[in-house]
Amino acid sequence: MQYMIQMNVPADQWDVMMSSFSPDDMQLMFAYMETLNQELSSAGELVEARGLGGPGLVKTVRAADDRQPRVTEGPAERGRILAGYWVVEVKNEERAVEIAARASACPGPGGKPGNDPVEVHAVPTVPPEA
Repeated sequence: MQYMIQMNVPADQWDVMMSSFSPDDMQLMFAYMETLNQELSSAGELVEARGLGGPGLVKTVRAADDRQPRVTEGPAERGRILAGYWVVEVKNEERAVEIAARASACPGPGGKPGNDPVEVHAVPTVPPEA
């Protein structure tokens, strides 16, 4: 079964949060995530993983009545923004939850685990029945 594991952070705090990481903190965070990704890849569970940029790099697109794109800067809604994600192929939801907990424990400023909320979304292989 595939799951998308999403790490979300407060959009309005992105810049403050990122500036609170020292260069050593950033290296520790990147090393932690790289180790996690390598372990998932070695186990044959990693489909894809990406870290994403902050709200300043987001564009929201909606179709206008004439079907032309209407583009605005920033996230569609205030609140949390997707900071990164993993798509994993695992045997069950419990394994996806284990991976999410590891992602949540990623070191933050000072090397202390961030324990940020991480969402686990099942990716159905067939459309749900209506």
